[in-house]
Amino acid sequence: MTIAPSGKDVAGHAYRTMREFVRSMDDTLPGKFEITKEGIVHDMMSPTGPHELTALRIRKRLEKVMPEELVAHTGTPDVEDLPEGIMRHPDVMVIAEADMEIQGAFDPRTLIAAVEIVSRSNPDNDWVGKMRDYPLVGVPVYVIFDPRTGSGAVMTDIHATPQGPRYATRKDFVYGEPVTIAEWTIPTDNLPRYT
Repeated sequence: MTIAPSGKDVAGHAYRTMREFVRSMDDTLPGKFEITKEGIVHDMMSPTGPHELTALRIRKRLEKVMPEELVAHTGTPDVEDLPEGIMRHPDVMVIAEADMEIQGAFDPRTLIAAVEIVSRSNPDNDWVGKMRDYPLVGVPVYVIFDPRTGSGAVMTDIHATPQGPRYATRKDFVYGEPVTIAEWTIPTDNLPRYT
């Protein structure tokens, strides 16, 4: 008698294999690795000055207006949902400091918001892949800043669709306009652009 693994077992094994590969490559190759529903995404370029400066300014602006128990975190670890087989690393994570007191990756459902600064080398990762993955793993607010165009969008209101959970509301903005992330409004002036 042969016992074949169920579809879930095969998917779980594939995810564990991809996770081990990503962890083994972290300090070996430049750039950032993430795991999506489609497989491994490798943004081969390390973040540039405008990307990092945008993340820093957003973090500082959010922390000025949020309660002290919340942080706009820009470091590690990743955000991981084992059942969905997704591991992402938001550029800025709005999260309660108490929810950071864990070992290993953050549970995406503890995030208040995920903020991404679009990569010059792989914009579809932020505009397509993460737009699909973040509602799937329960991130309630997803914000994109795009230094290529000086614009962005705030996605909220997760709802069910035939393709899976998706954001129902999208509010576009241009740099210079105030933007509301969850409950907090910050300015978007003086954010760098890619040249």
